[in-house]
Amino acid sequence: MEKIEPDQPLAKNHLEPVYSTTEKLKAKGLGGRQLAKLTQTLLTQLQDTDLPEILPSSIIKENQFVGRWQGVCQLHFPRETSAAAKAMERFKYEELFIAQVRMQLLRSQRHRHTAGVLFEKVGHYFNSFYETCLPFELTGAQKRVLKEIRVDTAKGRQMNRLLQGDVGSGKTIVAILTMLLAVDNDYQACLMVPTEILAQQHFQSINSLLEKINLPVALLTGSTKTAERKKIAASLESGELKLLVGTHALIEETVQFKKLGLVIIDEQHRFGVAQRARLWKKAAIPPHILVMTATPIPRTLAMTAYGDLDSSIIDELPPGRIPIKTVHRFEKDRSKVMEFIRDEVAKGRQAYIIYPLIEESAKLDYENLMKGYEEVKAFFPEPKYWISMVHGRQPAAQKETNMQRFVQGDTQIMVATTVIEVGVNVPNATVMLIESAEKFGLSQLHQLRGRVGRGAEKSYCILLTSPGIGRDASERMKIMTQTTSGFEIAEKDLLLRGPGEIEGTRQSGALQFKLASIVEDRQLLVQASQQAAQIIEKDPTLSAPENQSLLHFLRQQKGMVNWGKIS
Repeated sequence: MEKIEPDQPLAKNHLEPVYSTTEKLKAKGLGGRQLAKLTQTLLTQLQDTDLPEILPSSIIKENQFVGRWQGVCQLHFPRETSAAAKAMERFKYEELFIAQVRMQLLRSQRHRHTAGVLFEKVGHYFNSFYETCLPFELTGAQKRVLKEIRVDTAKGRQMNRLLQGDVGSGKTIVAILTMLLAVDNDYQACLMVPTEILAQQHFQSINSLLEKINLPVALLTGSTKTAERKKIAASLESGELKLLVGTHALIEETVQFKKLGLVIIDEQHRFGVAQRARLWKKAAIPPHILVMTATPIPRTLAMTAYGDLDSSIIDELPPGRIPIKTVHRFEKDRSKVMEFIRDEVAKGRQAYIIYPLIEESAKLDYENLMKGYEEVKAFFPEPKYWISMVHGRQPAAQKETNMQRFVQGDTQIMVATTVIEVGVNVPNATVMLIESAEKFGLSQLHQLRGRVGRGAEKSYCILLTSPGIGRDASERMKIMTQTTSGFEIAEKDLLLRGPGEIEGTRQSGALQFKLASIVEDRQLLVQASQQAAQIIEKDPTLSAPENQSLLHFLRQQKGMVNWGKIS
């Protein structure tokens, strides 16, 4: 608060900046007021040439931005709030624009300089699979994505493409056809997935689809026996084996390819950047890269964290898929919910019952799961019903056995933790019951829901919560019951959680803006992205006179210490 002296006109009491400080700084005489005085003194000793403009003049003119020097003065000591807002908009844009220019430069350099293997033709394997083995007619979205991949791989430049598709949208078929494209051009291809269960599943489905065209596929995981490993390694090095599916085992030193032309990574956020890079190094010319995710990425996040990748989206579900009905129920409805599951099982269907992982306590998780398992057994007594249980503490072999019993229909109910979140495919399962659903995030709920609705029968997802859940949790339940679109859910998730909490971003620096927010400033981001792309397209090396100040700034920043990172 500031006391107004009676003889002092009100106009002189301009807007005051508020600077954050700490108790220790205050004790040394550096409170917010003192910081304001120091800043004011500093600004009187500077002039506009000390803060040169970095945005091209065409951008400033087009967006009617204030100059850089004027903006700094208005940001700290504005005459009125509108001046502060104008200055703030200019600097938010500047941050987003610089980030986008960097991304566009990376893409441009890759397109111009990274040599890639050339897939010149669509040959025997691709055509015969397309004509005789396709289990269903491709959707328009799948055809569009395949065309984008074919154009990319025929340029002699390395493809680096992100393929987004909702759960069950048919990314695997696109992956198989891309692998066949590699084989037709006499190259090898590999598919890397995060878990052994998923690797097994991909291997079985790819193998059964490719049997007709007589093209062998191998599976390599942590539990592959030594003799089999040696056999796979030898046939890869000789070039005899063309297709390989596996887990992290693919990046081991002993796995060497004769002619690797394509690497596909599923659920790529589960792998570290360094892990993926070890795959690229297994070929003299960098192989084409296709990274796939069933966790849709909001458009603004894709533009910032994944802006250096070309992006493809499968936004159509295969025909015949019936939308999953999602309902929210409370603890008091438990017996009705179990009755409903009993009815579905009586029709010959199967059900999942999922318990949350509370990471602080593995012991507590285990106790909750065991308690839940006993409750489920009380509702579904043996020998009339059989139950599989899967959780992280089980040995891999036991987990696999229990999973397979459910897949083959020997058990009607699967009680599990989120181990089954990714990739388990049981078309006969029609109910997904999520216990304590308030403890899950939106994208996880959406992933779990995607485990059902894979057959021709009507499927259901039941979100069971305790009665007194908070506002955020209620909002998540509401969103889940209103939409089945992963892209819509991802956008809502970003709005609810903010970018700071979104996991698995590829570049930690991409989202660390000082002023801008990719949630609140999405319009500015789209604008900055378009204008950055236009500039780099016209002038990929930033050598034009009007882009010199921008180039100088980027070079300057390259070797700078990020003081904000020093604690």
